[in-house]
Amino acid sequence: MRVTKLMLAAILVALVASSDPWVRKSAARTKGDNDTTKRLNAAADVLGEILGAPDKGIPHDLLDKAACAVVVPNVKKGAFIVGAKYGRGFIVCRRKSGRDWSAPGGVIIEGGSVGFQIGGSETDVIMLVMNEGAIDKLLSSKFTVGGDASVAAGPVGRTSSAETDAQLRAQILTYSRSRGLFAGVSLQGATLRPDDDANKDMYGQPMSNKDVVLGNVKPPPAAARLIAALNRYSNRRARG
Repeated sequence: MRVTKLMLAAILVALVASSDPWVRKSAARTKGDNDTTKRLNAAADVLGEILGAPDKGIPHDLLDKAACAVVVPNVKKGAFIVGAKYGRGFIVCRRKSGRDWSAPGGVIIEGGSVGFQIGGSETDVIMLVMNEGAIDKLLSSKFTVGGDASVAAGPVGRTSSAETDAQLRAQILTYSRSRGLFAGVSLQGATLRPDDDANKDMYGQPMSNKDVVLGNVKPPPAAARLIAALNRYSNRRARG
């Protein structure tokens, strides 16, 4: 095959690009952006499917009362066994006015009992923060479910009338879904910490979860579906 000058030039450009640190960093950043977008879409799908099942999902009146929601799609069982990072998702909180929801902050969930007892090697996890006093702790550098705030398995159904005394007192209600089965389940002992890489992907610069969800940060376009799902199924428009 005859190699033309144009072909040689193209090969040379490719070699230079592959050895250029800036190009490699740009490629890595693009991959990170794509991964974060996929997780945002997965979180929106999980939330929409669970909230859209009134007889077997999260009671909408509980969502109306919630100060924050945490959604972690596709938690991996294998990584849990070896104690490695195994779940990456997002936290979204009410705006100060009580209307609508904030931009999402990235979170990583590790350890604890994530409810794989309902079957499967991958589990979707949802947490509702029912007490505003738990928000600051949840947004700290490391938060332990059941240690830094009381937790209970959340009730499932059309309304929250099935709440027990423990659920009524709990600061956080937790749920999981695996192989299509959805249930309230305890996440006792699990820890959450900020996902700094996800925040940098979403906002183009390092940002803390506290600055994101308690500030006036504009949600990234990739988060539109997640925010829309929360707004669609939450009827509360202002604090009482």
